[in-house]
Amino acid sequence: MKVLLIIPAYNEAENIEKTVKDVVTNTNYDYIVINDCSKDNTKEVCERNNFHMLSLPINYGLTSAIQVGMKYAYQNNYDIAIQFDGDGQHQAKYLKDLVKEIESGNCEIAIGSRFVNKKKPFSLRMFGSMIISICIKLVTGKKVKDTSSGMRAYNKYAIEQFAKNHSLTPEPDTLVYMMKKGMTVKEVQVEMSEREFGESYLTLFKSAEYMLNVVFSILFIRSTTKKKGGK
Repeated sequence: MKVLLIIPAYNEAENIEKTVKDVVTNTNYDYIVINDCSKDNTKEVCERNNFHMLSLPINYGLTSAIQVGMKYAYQNNYDIAIQFDGDGQHQAKYLKDLVKEIESGNCEIAIGSRFVNKKKPFSLRMFGSMIISICIKLVTGKKVKDTSSGMRAYNKYAIEQFAKNHSLTPEPDTLVYMMKKGMTVKEVQVEMSEREFGESYLTLFKSAEYMLNVVFSILFIRSTTKKKGGK
């Protein structure tokens, strides 16, 4: 199967080289860095290392970066596309486990999860994740433990959904959309590293705003999604 890693990067000059080299060292998968018009020298680092990269002309945000990557995967006939963050927190050695789940037909979407067999620690961020998990269970009847994981693998049908539906995002509400379409989501235990350089864009205020938006979308928008062929 053809596998593509989509690596969104915004101001990740200090992390992107380590991230890509981890991918190249530990997998034989293709990758594409989506440079979201970084203000630092992320683009220059990628060019200096001859990394495969698409560079956006303006800062569109994470959603557009992933959508561009999914369109690339769809147009180039990839069987599996994996979102893999450019901040160095994801570890490429676990990617084969996600791919294996899709190749074996166990699921259409595989999530690299920190909490399959480990307890979720208590923090404000994890409390928000718990609320989102409860909302997903209410709407789909299925439990997703690590709703905030950005390491997600999608099969060919899911790639097509992303490529043709501009409303889809790399957020938990899209998992609800996919499940309502009849797709199976499976979580695979992984470990994640702490960010070494730079800062997350999610401040406390933005985190609260994010949670409210996702919860609203799950309960009042994605919940109305019809199954494939449904009415």
